[in-house]
Amino acid sequence: MPTIKEGFRHLEHRYLFQETARRAAAYRAAHPGAALIPLGIGDVTRPLAPAVIQALHEAAEDLSSPDRFVGYGPEQGHLWLREAIVRGDYEARGIRVEPDEIFVNDGAKSDLGNISDLFSGDNRVGITDPVYPVYLDTNIIDSRQVHFIPCTEGNGFTGDIPDEPLDLVYLCYPNNPTGAVITREKLAAWVRYALENDALILYDSAYEAFIRDPELPHSIYEIEGARNCALEFRSFSKTAGFTGVRCGYTVVPKELTARGQDGERINLNWMWDRRQGCKFNGASYLSQRAALALYTEEGRAQARESVQAYLDTAMLIRQGLERAGLKAFGGENAPYVWAKTPDGMDSWAFFDFLLREAEVIVTPGSGFGRNGEGWFRLTSFTDRERTAEAMDRIQHCLHGH
Repeated sequence: MPTIKEGFRHLEHRYLFQETARRAAAYRAAHPGAALIPLGIGDVTRPLAPAVIQALHEAAEDLSSPDRFVGYGPEQGHLWLREAIVRGDYEARGIRVEPDEIFVNDGAKSDLGNISDLFSGDNRVGITDPVYPVYLDTNIIDSRQVHFIPCTEGNGFTGDIPDEPLDLVYLCYPNNPTGAVITREKLAAWVRYALENDALILYDSAYEAFIRDPELPHSIYEIEGARNCALEFRSFSKTAGFTGVRCGYTVVPKELTARGQDGERINLNWMWDRRQGCKFNGASYLSQRAALALYTEEGRAQARESVQAYLDTAMLIRQGLERAGLKAFGGENAPYVWAKTPDGMDSWAFFDFLLREAEVIVTPGSGFGRNGEGWFRLTSFTDRERTAEAMDRIQHCLHGH
C-alpha cells in the first residue's frame, strides 16, 4: 500500500482562497440578488495590452503554418525571451544577469513551490509572517523545520534579522499581503545575514513593477553579494495581466551552491536546470511570445499604464479605509492594502461581517499567518468605479456599526 508524505496531513484543510471562495459562494446561494464586490483575490481585471494581443495572434498564426510551427521548446525558455529579459529587466538597471541564469516558467507560484525539490527536509527555513501561503505550505508538505519571522507594524512589516542561523529564507517585496516595501539598507542587511550564515534567500519580486519610489530596489541583485546567496522569482501575472496566460521566470545565478549530504558543494544553477529538464516541458510558445511583446517600447508603455491604474485604485482603497476610521498600510508601491480590523474583531469575523453587511469580499489576515490576525488584505485588481462603491459600502456599514 502506498504511503503519503506525512506533511500533507498538517496542512490547513482548505487553501486560504478556497475557503474565502466557499464562504462567498454560500452567501450568493443564500442571497441570489447579492451584488458582491471582490477585493480579496489578486486576479487582474484589465485586458491584455494591445501589443500582447498582437503577439498572441502572430504566434497562433505560426502554429497554424507547417513552415513556422513550433513544438517543444527549451525547458529553460526560448533564448530570444531570456535575452530580452536580461536586457530589459537587468542590464537596463546596470545589473549583471546572463541568459542561462534565466528559467522561464508558467508563473512564479509554480517555481516558488517547486524550488523545494532541491532541498532536503532537514533544512531550517525562515518564513516571514504574515506570508503568501505557498511558502509555508510547500515546506509543511516536506516536513521542514520552519522559523517564523514576525512582520509587524513595529518593524515596517519587513521582519527583524534572526539571531539564529537559518538555511533558507523567503522574502517578498513589495510584499504580499501587507503591501510593505523594503529599503536598500534593510535588503543589504538580509544579504549580509545570508552570506555570514551560508544561507540562501528565495526572493519573490513578483510586484517590482509597482515600485514608484526611485530609492527602492527593484531586484535583490542590486545589492552587492546577492549573486552568491539569492534566487529571484518574477512574474508577468500582475504586471501585464498574465494570470490566464501564465508566464514568469526565475533567476538562478551560477555562483550559487549548496552542500550535498557528503559536504561537497553543488551548483544550484545546474541542479535547477536538471530538475526542470526532468519535470517541466517549458512554458508554451504562445505565452513566451506574449511575454516578448512586453519588452518592446509599445508593450512596456502599455503594461506600465495598466500597473499605474492599479496603483491609483490601491490609493483609492487606502484613503477610503482611512476615511472609515481604519488604520491602513501599503498601496503606494504595491497593489495590496493591509488594514487593521475595528474594535479588536478577529480576521474571519470581520470577513463575514463585510460579506454580510457590505457585500464586499476581502481576505482575512489570519489566513496569512499568526501575525495576520486582526488584519485583512484588499487588492486593487478591480475597476475604479466598483472599488469606489466598495469603499462607500464599508464606510457606511462601519459608521452604522
